[in-house]
Amino acid sequence: MTQRQDIRLGADIGGTFTDIALDVRGKLFSTKVLTNYSAPEQAILDGVEVVTRDAGIAPKDIDIVIHGTTLATNALIERRGARTALITTEGFRDVIEMRTESRFEQYDLSLVLPKPLIPREDRFPVKGRIDAQGRELQALDEAALEGLADVIAERGFGAVAIGFIHSYMNPSHEERAREILSRKLSIPISISAEVSPQMREFERFNTVCANAYVRPQMSDYLSRLQVRLKDMGADCPVFMIHSGGGLISVETASEFPVRLVESGPAGGAIFAADIARRFSLDRVVSYDMGGTTAKICLIEDYEPQTARTFEVARTYRFCKGSGMPISIPVIEMIEIGAGGGSIAWVDAMGRIQVGPESAASEPGPACYQRGGNRPAITDADLVLGKLDPDNFAGGKIRLSVDDASAAIARDVGEKLKLAAEAASFGIVEVVDENMANAARVHAVENGKNISENIMIAFGGAAPLHAARLCEKLGVSQCLIPQGAGVGSAIGFLKAPFGYEALASKIMGLSRFDAGAVNVMLDELKATAEGFVRAGTNGAIVREITAFMRYAGQGWEIPVALPDRAFTQADTAMIEAAFKERYAQFFGRAVEGPEIEFVTWSVKAQDVRSEGERCALETDGAVASMRETRAVFDPASGKMLETAIVPRETLAPGMRVVGPAVIVERETSTIVTSPFDAVIQIDGTILLVRKGH
Repeated sequence: MTQRQDIRLGADIGGTFTDIALDVRGKLFSTKVLTNYSAPEQAILDGVEVVTRDAGIAPKDIDIVIHGTTLATNALIERRGARTALITTEGFRDVIEMRTESRFEQYDLSLVLPKPLIPREDRFPVKGRIDAQGRELQALDEAALEGLADVIAERGFGAVAIGFIHSYMNPSHEERAREILSRKLSIPISISAEVSPQMREFERFNTVCANAYVRPQMSDYLSRLQVRLKDMGADCPVFMIHSGGGLISVETASEFPVRLVESGPAGGAIFAADIARRFSLDRVVSYDMGGTTAKICLIEDYEPQTARTFEVARTYRFCKGSGMPISIPVIEMIEIGAGGGSIAWVDAMGRIQVGPESAASEPGPACYQRGGNRPAITDADLVLGKLDPDNFAGGKIRLSVDDASAAIARDVGEKLKLAAEAASFGIVEVVDENMANAARVHAVENGKNISENIMIAFGGAAPLHAARLCEKLGVSQCLIPQGAGVGSAIGFLKAPFGYEALASKIMGLSRFDAGAVNVMLDELKATAEGFVRAGTNGAIVREITAFMRYAGQGWEIPVALPDRAFTQADTAMIEAAFKERYAQFFGRAVEGPEIEFVTWSVKAQDVRSEGERCALETDGAVASMRETRAVFDPASGKMLETAIVPRETLAPGMRVVGPAVIVERETSTIVTSPFDAVIQIDGTILLVRKGH
């Protein structure tokens, strides 16, 4: 189908704010509304009213709504999903509790493993076995499944997850189990062969459990959202952005809500990639800091890095393996609990700590005057003069400097014998250092030098901290795009209709079966394109990736391959592609061991125009600045009279000499004293280090 898309609306529900961006034939209108936890769709409706009024249109004029949300993530973290039954192969009942038996903190004698999403009494084993080649070794016990359907109905479960061993090779047992159960049950049933058809049973079982766990809640929410949008006159298609950065239909999202777990951050990465392409920047680090979390993503050649698995709800910060693994295609980034609402506190050793607990929108930081009395990063930024208490969020929220100072003095200052101002500086320094450390670790893990990148900062809080973060990372340039405060929502508007289909099929390169691979890829292409066609009938581009390794290795690397039918003669080409990619990761390839295919991926998305390119300007005429206020300067360690400049008064080619604060409706950009700001032709702010 072809949808007219002259007027597009993006809606991003975050932990603190819900961001709305409306594109009316190229002109952007945006707003931020506090997230409503009891009725999340209400914040979207409130935001729609604001931006349509500002644009002079009615909700009925909107052609398409694109939505991303943290609701699925929050349900997993806070364990607020449906009571879910797991039906699995006999002997594998405890896979999700035993995990991989690895210790993510080798020397921690009090190691705490995350609790499984589904308790043992709600896991039901049944006889039946498929082997690693997809052959049936033991018939499925259909009589036992009939009895289980009665048990599940009697106990009041809200959803069912089915995960059988090796179902990614042969899904027939899972499909048959769903068929039997659905005769007696009216609750949603998820099967791992559809949710995550990949090897490694712990990750696959956990992913199907997560999908089933959040499915009733997400389905109900998405249905409610569509009805309420229609009631207000916005009777247009609604699409969701998934964790891999593409758009899918609401129907698909309702069936596979686990694909939405990283949907908001994915929009931010797309936003940053679009800016990188506009300025022809091939090495970029995006920095997205909102009200609850901060995210770092590496972008090369205008494409965010991607992965096939990630973790949510980590019990140990930064500790890989301490969270709940979700095995789906995702834009790869590192995320820490350091947003504007993150709570500051002092630990037993007298160190300032920040997060991961957040004041969120309810009750909010102390300065919001909404019932919160614990100090947050926003309180510290306010005390340091970074924020205007009378013009926060476009003037919709009046901030109290007194309440912020009192909270910081009580919970941090008194414990460390520091004045509120010094304690506030300590809080923001800890935040910025945590973010810098996370960025360094993420870059090193990917074999990159973070200082060689240009930063792109967005989200309501990132422009407040970006310059200081650049100082710590040795980054000399940072871009703050137009609409940075609602960057993820704008990113939604730029996302393609796209879907990535995966399938595991272990095969040695010496035993490469071109015919079998072509059949499998044709099925993956049909699956991926089927989802894309739900939103467009335009041209589609495909990417084929094989995840490969040397035999005996524990993990795989992605190898891009041509989108065409393979022949037996292609083994030499595939071997060369693998070794070249391996050398990029590890310095050199290894001669001798067998090379294996593990998983295949087909990514399909519609073709989008790239837009105009701009040259990056690093110099300009110095702008005159009239208004000032006292803002804390990290370089001198004291409050300095600092220029306050409205962003709308700055024309392309103008230069703002730091220190300064560039203010706008949804955020403020702090230009620290080592930096100047140069306005680009499209209105983007470039922070450039003095002398560079």
